Amino acid sequence: MAAHLGIPFGFDARLRTATTDDDDHLRDLIRMVLFTAPGERVNRPEFGCGVKQLVFEPLSDTLLATTQHLIQGNLLRWLGDLILVDEVDVTADDATLSIAISYTVRATLQRDTAVFTRAMVS
Repeated sequence: MAAHLGIPFGFDARLRTATTDDDDHLRDLIRMVLFTAPGERVNRPEFGCGVKQLVFEPLSDTLLATTQHLIQGNLLRWLGDLILVDEVDVTADDATLSIAISYTVRATLQRDTAVFTRAMVS
């Protein structure tokens, strides 16, 4: 099992650079794509889908559908060589946006699901 740098960068209990395993690394990469705003990275200004910016939008069915397509397209674009996105489910419960991403790891054909939640302004 390969060790990857932890995202965000930090130190472990032994004061060494924190590392993660393959599964956690993929979840970190998905989180980066979701919550990086386009224009935020200097050398890759088109990277990310900017879900973080959507927390200030009023919840609606249109917002949920748009978010689902935005996520699906960006994961395919940026992580398509690592994962196959099986399903993206975006739901809103009260003032919380929940994103569940079911994916298959290309290298191992193992299926997994990553869930991310954020509070929204209603």
